Amino acid sequence: MGTGLINPTSSTTVPAGLSPGSPTQAHIDEARLQEAYSLVSSWVAEGNASGAVVAVARGGYCLEPQAFGTRRWRQDARPMAADDVFLVASVTKPVTAAALMLQVAAGRARLMDRVGDYLPEFTGDGRESILLQHLLTHTSGLPDMLETNDQLRIEHADLSRFVEGACRAPLLFGAGERVSYQSMGTLLAGEIAAVLSGQSLPELMETELFAPSGMSSTILGYDPRLDDRVVAVDLPDGVEQESDWHWNSDYWRYLGAPWGGMHASATDLLGWLELFLRAGKQDRDQVVDASLCGQMSIDQTGQVVGLNDTDRLSNRWGLGWRIGAWGEMGSKQSFSHGGATGTLVGADPSTGLSCVLLSTRPGAPLSEFLSAIQRAVLTE
Repeated sequence: MGTGLINPTSSTTVPAGLSPGSPTQAHIDEARLQEAYSLVSSWVAEGNASGAVVAVARGGYCLEPQAFGTRRWRQDARPMAADDVFLVASVTKPVTAAALMLQVAAGRARLMDRVGDYLPEFTGDGRESILLQHLLTHTSGLPDMLETNDQLRIEHADLSRFVEGACRAPLLFGAGERVSYQSMGTLLAGEIAAVLSGQSLPELMETELFAPSGMSSTILGYDPRLDDRVVAVDLPDGVEQESDWHWNSDYWRYLGAPWGGMHASATDLLGWLELFLRAGKQDRDQVVDASLCGQMSIDQTGQVVGLNDTDRLSNRWGLGWRIGAWGEMGSKQSFSHGGATGTLVGADPSTGLSCVLLSTRPGAPLSEFLSAIQRAVLTE
């Protein structure tokens, strides 16, 4: 449960630091934007998902967020609202990375420090070579998920057991040799951030990131006061609707997994993206450390010693953010992240566009919707 900073009744549809605006003010072609919205609307209406929310900003203007469908698969389900709250899955990862980077900015740690300096149990079989840098760039050699992941969830294990498993998990390769997406690296990054800050990770995020940023509808974990606004994930075929450890279960919602357990609204996430476009500022206020935002949202794989050339050139990561892989028209400077529950967020410094796509459907064709929105951006 949260620490009381969340506002369960928030209806904010314009993030702090932005002004409500029209497509014309944001230099976005309105007809093309409507075509993009129609793609999402039709996809939902055809029964592919119970609902979705889209939020777009450019040039300091937030366009009116669009909501489609309903909050869940039920005849009596209420229509989706623009400020409804989604389980955003791996969109959590850049926020966990930021929690660790707060400790770096405060001088409590350095990216080139060894993980074992902060987690003494993380030792043996080459683990001594793994640095904080590796955790945040997916180059640690840790697995994405533990072999015992499902069993731990079935047992309603707490996060400490996942941490224990991650510290013992066999490495897939030597530190820095390859890029391989690793949720367990993010888990350990969050654990170190908590150790260094003296707070739990949800408390750290709330007090140092969400509250200062005005993200009043975002929480790592869950708060029952969100019950009237939380959106259910459309469970994929083969998943038992009544199982007590899936995405919609109380267990998973409250676990607060650092790699995928955050709940947030679309406009909160839009404001989060804007911080990285604006060097941590909202209006004239320095909300988040500028160097933190700068380091996280540029290519860092080029700094990883020993990384193979293929990954260095074509599998680029910042610190928590994917770099240069945001839709068909995103530039090499774009930063983004997706989530397995059907979520995608990102922004492009070259155009100033930021966009949040939240759906209820795992595997939703969000890149297609994003590319349609990108085509609406006017470059002259």
